[in-house]
Amino acid sequence: MRPILLFALMLAAPVAEAAVNDATVETGRLRGVVSGAVAAFKGIPYAAPPVGPNRWRPPQPAAKWTGVRDASKYGADCMQLPFPGDAAPLGVTPAEDCLYLNVWKPARGGRRLPVMVWIYGGGFVNGGSSPEVYDGSRFAEDGIVFVSFNYRVGRFGFFAHPALTKESAGGMVGNYAFMDQIAALKWVKRNIAAFGGDPNNVTIFGESAGGMSVLTLMTSPEARGLFHKAIVESGGGRNLLGPMRKVSQAQGALGSAESVGLAFAKKMGIEGTDARAMEALRALPAEKIVDGLNMASMNTPTYSGPMIDGKIVVETAEQAFLGGRQAKVPFIAGANNMDIGFSFARTLEDVFKPFGELRARAEAAYNPDGKGDARTVGYQAAMDRMMIEPARFTVRKMAEAGQKACHYRFSYVAEPLRKEWPGAPHATEIPYVFNTVKVKYGEKLTPADQKMADMVHAYWVDFVKKGDPNGAGRPVWPACRAACDEILEFGPAEVSAKTDPWKARLDVTEALAMKDK
Repeated sequence: MRPILLFALMLAAPVAEAAVNDATVETGRLRGVVSGAVAAFKGIPYAAPPVGPNRWRPPQPAAKWTGVRDASKYGADCMQLPFPGDAAPLGVTPAEDCLYLNVWKPARGGRRLPVMVWIYGGGFVNGGSSPEVYDGSRFAEDGIVFVSFNYRVGRFGFFAHPALTKESAGGMVGNYAFMDQIAALKWVKRNIAAFGGDPNNVTIFGESAGGMSVLTLMTSPEARGLFHKAIVESGGGRNLLGPMRKVSQAQGALGSAESVGLAFAKKMGIEGTDARAMEALRALPAEKIVDGLNMASMNTPTYSGPMIDGKIVVETAEQAFLGGRQAKVPFIAGANNMDIGFSFARTLEDVFKPFGELRARAEAAYNPDGKGDARTVGYQAAMDRMMIEPARFTVRKMAEAGQKACHYRFSYVAEPLRKEWPGAPHATEIPYVFNTVKVKYGEKLTPADQKMADMVHAYWVDFVKKGDPNGAGRPVWPACRAACDEILEFGPAEVSAKTDPWKARLDVTEALAMKDK
């Protein structure tokens, strides 16, 4: 690590040939850190702290500063109750003042370099930009300007209340997490050239809730023009978690997001729908707003999650993709072969009954020899409904829209874990994409694991640079054609393009998803 002054560098050598760790953005000068071939700038405020009167407000402009701001350390991740066993544990302590972003760039400089923006997962209640596996250095080494940022999660990120609706006077309410994501992308558009990035060549990508966020941004009128390519890793795409609440219009027993906010306020001993009630809610300590919420306790009547607000989210991602209203950009989507899915089936009858008249097809696809057990078959069906088939659905719709669209399945398991894991669980592809497997697996990392990371990472890099993941020396990744039954599988033995071996499963899952459409 070495601090280097910009003015000295300007006198010594052209910017494109020197290691530069100073940059000037709209709010002031920054000094980052150079390590090897990468310059990193961390903890850059892209909006004002969302605290006090800014709690549950759209992100406000960040304040300017004088002098040079230290950009060597991450800002706080957003306030939350960390989830034990998280695949990407936070590297800093969460706080409500958290709207910061980070930039990695080639230290040698450059101009109009492709830009990549990461959106983390965590079920919209956990997550942050500080985990070591999210370090953007390897992308920067490959000539990409890489950006990550924090967005509000839990009740800080999704909250509606009649007092907020009155206060907004027709403005944006409810989905503060998505407001943050859009604000970060707007910051990138205005400022990324200061780091050598091209604001007209931005790829957004995310995993799990981050992938769902990418789909939301692809279908939001407020995000149009802020990105030019997109990647969704295990981000779904169907309406599988039930209908989304609207902010203030009841939807039967589900109710409105405002009703959920009122339930939380009542739990906190706050009644009423006027400004005084909102003042009391904003005065609550941040820990009270968290109130034990994390990925283990999401199913609660006092948390709404993402909602239809009529401005950012005007319809579900599935509705938009079915209607061809999504952003038309080059696209990659896929999921893992042991991805997330929730099944409460106790018997095979419980598994197959929801398929109705499709039952015979489902039994043939999921239990062809009749020897399957309810737990395994139920999990497979739930996983396909939640992640596997929706990935194919979104890729198909992008191909129908005339875009380069590629479908993958990640089945690789790190060699030290193959006795524990029969497949690749949710989120395990991330360190391969980032090529941070050394951080993840340490001394247990094998040459085969590193080789897979090099290959996965290279596909993502080429897609960011040219909208096509293919490159010399790697198996060809076919684009979606017609029925879109070909995938690129990152398998335990090899990387190969093939007809999807789960086609029958996904076809019957698709038929079930489309029954009432």
